[in-house]
Amino acid sequence: MSAAQGLRAHVVVPREHFVVDVALQVAAGETVAIMGPSGAGKSTVMQALAGIVGMTAGEIEIDGRVVDRIAAPRVRTEPARRGIVLLGQNPRLFPHLTVRENVAFGPRAGGVAAAIARSNADEWLDRVGLPGAGGRMPHELSGGEGQRVAVARALAAAPRAVLLDEPLVALDPDTAGEIRRMLREQLQGTTTVAVTHDAGDAVALAERLIVVERGRVRQHGQVREVLAAPASAFVASIAGLNRVEGVSGDGGWRWGDLRLTSTDTASRALAEKDGVALAAVFRPQDVQIVGDGESDAGAWPARIARLEPTLAGMRVHTESCRVEVSLSEAAGLLVGDPVLLRVDPADVRFVPLA
Repeated sequence: MSAAQGLRAHVVVPREHFVVDVALQVAAGETVAIMGPSGAGKSTVMQALAGIVGMTAGEIEIDGRVVDRIAAPRVRTEPARRGIVLLGQNPRLFPHLTVRENVAFGPRAGGVAAAIARSNADEWLDRVGLPGAGGRMPHELSGGEGQRVAVARALAAAPRAVLLDEPLVALDPDTAGEIRRMLREQLQGTTTVAVTHDAGDAVALAERLIVVERGRVRQHGQVREVLAAPASAFVASIAGLNRVEGVSGDGGWRWGDLRLTSTDTASRALAEKDGVALAAVFRPQDVQIVGDGESDAGAWPARIARLEPTLAGMRVHTESCRVEVSLSEAAGLLVGDPVLLRVDPADVRFVPLA
């Protein structure tokens, strides 16, 4: 790796059933999100970057300085000396220190005078929305307040990079929203890698998204672009989309009895050649149940496999796709019922299979 600002890494760590082998590059001041199924290796990547987990191959470079390299000449920098801070679900505040002393701990350990470190700590507490909280003890804080203090403590140490490993997952929705807004404001200009299971977090915090499945990068790119063109069933699920794999044919797309066309220019170009492997992508709420087995041009037959209540109504699962309907539309539907489904070509996109 050549010297550059930001974070560059190639992480290789064996797991029980697969090897985590992920390369990533984060520009100085950029935030990159990592998403993937449970057990895909996301946290392993973060722990390797922080120096908590050892690698068997690869290299980690931060702001032009190699902090970990397996090949000769071997480099192994201790976690505390990497300039990389890892924040997880647990704030891990020192229980015997006040909030102010927790935030001042890093600068003081780095040689900053106590009075200056404490004054800076109070400034950071103001910035994260906890003015005047310096004298409180960690056990007096709510979960959201603890995470705010953890962010202040991390940033007060002036790290080269911040790693966020699902810090919002244990918080209630309102608190998580407040912390998300605070993170977006306070991490401006800080090189950041954020692991999350929530597409909303990725959109709110990050410029780019990396999807990891079974230890490998499955898809990467601008956050909204990745979510709009899912390369796997997992990405489609977090984006709230149907994704059905089929082939182009007759100027459209087909999978079994399902035939779809699209008015999207790029999608139509992909479907021009017959036999090209494509995925059809469309939203569950754009699918209509138009009949119970009677003929209806442009619709395809399906059978209800599962009914799942949602806040807005009912999610109807079929062998081909999911359908979102209101409670009134769901009235009378039963598992096993045959139905006819239709989606407007304007709501369909085709994407090539990776």
